[in-house]
This record gives sequence, C-alpha cells and structure tokens, in this order.
Amino acid sequence: MLESMGLPLPAESLIITAALYCATTHKLDIYWVAGAAVIGAIMGDNFGFLIGKALGFRMLRRYGGKVGLTPERLLVGRYIFRRHGGVVVFFGRFIAVLRVFVALLAGANHMPWHTFLFYNALGGILWAGGYSLCTYYLGHEVLQLSGPIAYGAAALAVAGIAGGFFFLKKNEHRLIAEAQEAAEKDASLKH
Repeated sequence: MLESMGLPLPAESLIITAALYCATTHKLDIYWVAGAAVIGAIMGDNFGFLIGKALGFRMLRRYGGKVGLTPERLLVGRYIFRRHGGVVVFFGRFIAVLRVFVALLAGANHMPWHTFLFYNALGGILWAGGYSLCTYYLGHEVLQLSGPIAYGAAALAVAGIAGGFFFLKKNEHRLIAEAQEAAEKDASLKH
C-alpha cells in the first residue's frame, strides 16, 4: 500500500517472499496473503490518486519548470491521461518505477476517478494476485525464473520508456497543439 502511495519501497519482493513463505511453511494461507496484497495495492493507489489530485498539479506547476515540465508539457500530460490514462495506470502497475508514481500522476492530471479505479483495480488484481499466486504455485522455480524474466522485463520497460520519451519529444509540438485544442473544446463545452 505504501509503495502504491508513492513511497519507493520493495512491494514486489515482499509479495514474492510472503508467497514463498506460504509455500514452504504452510503457516499462512496464500489466499489471505494474495487478498491483502491486492487490497493494499488498490488502496495505496487510491490514496496516491487523492494526494496527487489535492497537491500534485499545483506542485508540478510551481516546481515543474526546474525539471523541464513547462506549462505546455503539463498540458500534454493532462491530455495523455485523458486519452490513454487507463492504459497508463494498468501497465504502470507492472513497471517498478512507474508503479510508484502513476497514481500520483493520474490524480495530478485530474484523470476521472471512476476510470482510474477500474484500471487500478484490474492492474492491482493481476499484479499483486498474480505475483503471489504464481509464486506460491511455482514455488522455488520462481526464483530461478524471476532473474531472467526480471532482466527481460526491465529491458522491455527501459525500451518502452525510452521509446515513449523519444515519441513525445519528436511529437511534442503536435501533442501540444492537440492538447490545447482539446482544452479549448472542453472550455467551450463548459460555457
């Protein structure tokens, strides 16, 4: 729960360790462990979303320029979360660095809560439940598989993040124009 709220903690390792403990000692019921992991992941992301919604955008607007987040880039971030926020929230669950920040960013970019909740819950169930139950049923084989799979997943995540960064950089002006057009359209619909 704390990792999903935005604190960089090793939740994935904790879930795997708890599931292995269940598998080797049978002193804990794996379904309780999986349930606690799923509930913690979903609840933590919801708290992170609320924190991001309450404080995030103001802080990004105020201090974002120091890390290259211009008002135009913030507008693009909001636009991307409106158009593809569900996908970002769902797949962000499976990328360690993004998992820590995705809920805060979704809240800061004012993603609709009901959309966030659906994709967050789906990602939390598959991530936390999947890790715990797969680890339990595969047992020690997971330790042998997790190294190569983790390296492969990390390489894919780095490639995806780098590809996304280059795409955004190459298409920044077009995305800014689309985001401004969408913002103007939203403003005219409200009036």
